[in-house]
Amino acid sequence: MKEKLIDKTLWKFLLVGVVNTLIGCGIMFLLFNLVPWSNRDVGYWVSSAANYVIGSVVSFFLNKYFTFQKKGWSWAQAGKFALSVAVCWLIAYGAAKPLVLYLLAGQPEKIQENVAMLVGMCLYTGLNYLTQRFFAFKK
Repeated sequence: MKEKLIDKTLWKFLLVGVVNTLIGCGIMFLLFNLVPWSNRDVGYWVSSAANYVIGSVVSFFLNKYFTFQKKGWSWAQAGKFALSVAVCWLIAYGAAKPLVLYLLAGQPEKIQENVAMLVGMCLYTGLNYLTQRFFAFKK
């Protein structure tokens, strides 16, 4: 039987994402905007990484047991989850920053970088759902 791409797991994944977003975004934007970074690029990457490291721990357990209803423990599954998070983060944020800097050329740097983080979040969410569903927590 062929699985539908949009089913109840998508809605559960998005609900878990709301929890992760509240936790992770708070951490990311607080770090980026309140820590006096000597290098804005370092602040961008460290802040977004902190978001996903902390959010990923919450996400793993909620998505494993609630969204995809996987019981038991598997190091292979945890490894696949970590790999998918890392790859999605690198692709999403690596693509978002140059794209937004190009599209918002002439805008203040702080606005460009904050928008880049928002765009990165959106790209990451879509990529992460696909990799978790069809790789990390595959039926």
